[in-house]
Amino acid sequence: MPKLALLQSRDYGSPEANKTQHLELIANAVKQGANIICSQELFLSNYFCREQNTDNFQYAQKIDKSLLADYQIIAKEFNCVLALSFFEEALNGVYYNSAVVIDADGSYLGKYRKMHIPQDPYFEEKFYFSPGDLGVPVFETKFGKISVIICWDQWFPESSRLACLAGAEIILVPTAIGWLPDEKTELGRAQQHAWTQVQLGQAVANSCYYAAVNRVGIEDPIEFWGHSFISDFYGQTLAQASDDQEEILFADLDLSKLREHRQIWPFLRDRRIDSYSDLNKRTIES
Repeated sequence: MPKLALLQSRDYGSPEANKTQHLELIANAVKQGANIICSQELFLSNYFCREQNTDNFQYAQKIDKSLLADYQIIAKEFNCVLALSFFEEALNGVYYNSAVVIDADGSYLGKYRKMHIPQDPYFEEKFYFSPGDLGVPVFETKFGKISVIICWDQWFPESSRLACLAGAEIILVPTAIGWLPDEKTELGRAQQHAWTQVQLGQAVANSCYYAAVNRVGIEDPIEFWGHSFISDFYGQTLAQASDDQEEILFADLDLSKLREHRQIWPFLRDRRIDSYSDLNKRTIES
């Protein structure tokens, strides 16, 4: 039975400091029995998308051996699967918000590129990221079949559905979401409730384990709300973090119970795929 760990952390001021901190967090998670470990969104930097500034492209990196080497070494040494979120430079002028999966033997299994890109005040992601072009792959790891989606993807049921149709048992969601000062008093708890509930619904509708890992801390003006959680396939919260503290969140995932559950709650079997053709349209005119 694999144990999942989510690294709810903050920005430490530089890519080097963030890397050092997260390598320590990974080691601490493994000491407490973790087999699968997931970082928050863009864990090597601050959430630079708060503004449109070309200087922030300095944080982008090629996803290659030089970037992944240390993480592959630690995955192999500790016999753990890593899901890590990076700012990817695919080409000068073409960038993605991406996540990689490294198996427990240190092998690089592949990457996911965030498909849904938000554009709101202080979440200026369309300035930086192209929409993902790799679909929602499933990674066959030593400890289960994993898909990764990223932040804004979590609000779209199609993302999780595509993952589970391809066989995912566990969906991991690196995230960076928080409150703005002029909204928190009136809407803050409602926003956080909506964020949690829509994702618990994805776990139920797709009969999967589902885990979202957010950051904490204030990066002016955003107050990241933490609240990372791990859910089972009934939408029951197995573990949940605080709003404002750095934490490693753990939960055991019983994949044999998941397989039994899918046999008696056959949502995927009973889908009326012959009736859904209009879903590929932006709107449906009556």
